[in-house]
Amino acid sequence: MKIPKMLVTYCPRCRSHTPHTVTIYKHGKRRSMAEGERRYRAKKKGYGSKRKSEQKRFAKVTKKVVLKLKCRKCGYILHREGIRMKKYELVEVTR
Repeated sequence: MKIPKMLVTYCPRCRSHTPHTVTIYKHGKRRSMAEGERRYRAKKKGYGSKRKSEQKRFAKVTKKVVLKLKCRKCGYILHREGIRMKKYELVEVTR
């Protein structure tokens, strides 16, 4: 699916419709010393069974693409959950 690099949409900080630059959101590196990560490691540790049951077959083939919209006027960044797609590309829109 082709996603435009520029999108005119509502900015909550400007309180008006302004042009936004579009990028694909990528999550950052997990913090190994975060409380949840330490708890997860502690639960996983030791002998015996696994922490969670193993999934036998996949329910979904794709993941939802999250769009990161940055306002060109004030620099406010908001995320917009996209739709499921296997292939996507950011394209320049010419009119």
